[in-house]
Amino acid sequence: MPLNDQIAAVTARIVERSRPTRTAYLERLSKAADQGPVRAHLSCGNQAHAYAAMAEDKDTLADGRAPNLGIVTAYNDMLSAHKPYEHYPDLIRAAARAAGGTAQVAGGVPAMCDGVTQGQPGMELSLFSRDTIALSASIAMSHNCFDAALYMGVCDKIVPGLIMAAAAFGHVPTVFVPAGPMTSGITNDEKSKVRQKFATGEITRRELMDSEMKAYHGQGTCTFYGTANTNQMLMEIMGLHLPGASFVNPGTALRDALTTQAAKRAMEITALGNDYRPVGHILDEKVFVNGIVGLMATGGSTNLVLHLPAMARAAGIILDLQDFSDISDATPLLAKVYPNGLADVNHFHAAGGLGYLIGELLEAGLLHEDVKTIVGDGLSLYTKEPKLRDGVLTFEDGPEESLNDKIIRPASNPFLPVGGLKELKGNIGRGVMKVSAVKPEHHVVEAKVRIFHEQHDVKTAFQNGEFTEDTVVVVRFQGPRANGMPELHSLTPTLAVLQDRGLKVALVTDGRMSGASGKVPACIHVSPEAACGGPIAKLRDGDLVRVDATHGVLEVLEEGFDARELVTADLSANAVGMGRELFETFRQNAGPATEGACSLY
Repeated sequence: MPLNDQIAAVTARIVERSRPTRTAYLERLSKAADQGPVRAHLSCGNQAHAYAAMAEDKDTLADGRAPNLGIVTAYNDMLSAHKPYEHYPDLIRAAARAAGGTAQVAGGVPAMCDGVTQGQPGMELSLFSRDTIALSASIAMSHNCFDAALYMGVCDKIVPGLIMAAAAFGHVPTVFVPAGPMTSGITNDEKSKVRQKFATGEITRRELMDSEMKAYHGQGTCTFYGTANTNQMLMEIMGLHLPGASFVNPGTALRDALTTQAAKRAMEITALGNDYRPVGHILDEKVFVNGIVGLMATGGSTNLVLHLPAMARAAGIILDLQDFSDISDATPLLAKVYPNGLADVNHFHAAGGLGYLIGELLEAGLLHEDVKTIVGDGLSLYTKEPKLRDGVLTFEDGPEESLNDKIIRPASNPFLPVGGLKELKGNIGRGVMKVSAVKPEHHVVEAKVRIFHEQHDVKTAFQNGEFTEDTVVVVRFQGPRANGMPELHSLTPTLAVLQDRGLKVALVTDGRMSGASGKVPACIHVSPEAACGGPIAKLRDGDLVRVDATHGVLEVLEEGFDARELVTADLSANAVGMGRELFETFRQNAGPATEGACSLY
């Protein structure tokens, strides 16, 4: 199938917009690659320090003729998704030795759990943990001892931060190694209903706790299709995972075989062999467009609208919100995974998963086939699925039909004709809404606003019974410059109750929502943010505002709005406590949300 005209046009637009920065990036990459295998430039003393703890691998490392893999790990046991990584280095070192090479843990990166910090002060460090991860991974790779890199990370800011670091070392071949989702617990729909009952006081905290523990019960990613699992989809559709690797459960023989194969493949694509595949060449404009198509086709997390521009800029590519919106208009929604549906990612994987979805999108002309990946040239390689046959890992043709059309459908019969995200813009600014989980009757809300500067004040107003009519809830001074742009996901149960009571309700904020956010229309990432003099800081209680996801409109319907004075806020409480004082430099240097809210470039 020829490439869709709109996908082609957006790609060409990105290429042209990015030409100066991408050209400069590739020139830097070429110069680094021309220097040859990196360890050849280290002195004997440098190398002795690097190999001192490597015991049986010392002689192989000192000889310098076999590939040495650098492992960058986000392991901790605070995140269920990252607990499996505890033993991955042993598997990787063994695989490298079996292939005649070596592997070392180059360094670790921080990995915070947004599920723990939701609604807490620590969440104000969350976004900038992405930039910290990029810096930490760069420190690990700066030892300059590695012929290829294996990056181990799953969750929200971790994969974007690792991509930014990988792009900075773009001459180094790179394989991303997933850990997989936990097995299914109680249904996400049941969990959501229990949360709403707690919000209205119908159940006790003990009952809520019992429900949450049944939902989050073991090792692996949370099973809903939030930011963590959206990251995994992206790494696969962008050609940085092995085919079919994203959603294989931890603790299985297939999971271990994929980890071992990831190490073997990393060995094969170094500059020492005949199939050199530097990650900077893989991360081109077409690959980022493929990632956005995947985001839209699966109804993925709004957080990636923030992260993808930052990831792309690390590789010299400039993305704009309009690119996301135009690609969404051309891409049908092929998957329904919670919060967009009742299924979880395990059900999605069993129904055909990413291999089937990629095949459908390729057949419909919605993906670039002619891309480089870690396994070879051409995205059709990712229609294969991994199998263990007599203990041997093979990649076989995936299903050609959906095994459950309530979860995943062909491009000829999508759930929706357009994708899951929509840009909204007007005299309040530019923002984005995840519409895939919002019923069509809630796509347009025109109502008076209630202004809040703290998410906790919204909950207090709800508990006091103050929401009695259709309302656009505005929570401002939540952007990257104000307080680090925390997720406001804890507002979801409260606003969902109001919507279930028959009120028209929407959220407008310069902050973020979680990838788990669902049925309430929320225009988020509004830019310019209030702390930078954005028009959202001119809104007053009682203003009539239109939030229109059908036509992409975000506007206040009041005369004289543009001439109003900006409201300011006392942000001093955001600057201290829980480590926030250490992140002042990040807040001061953060770019706008439309460009990725990055403090590094």
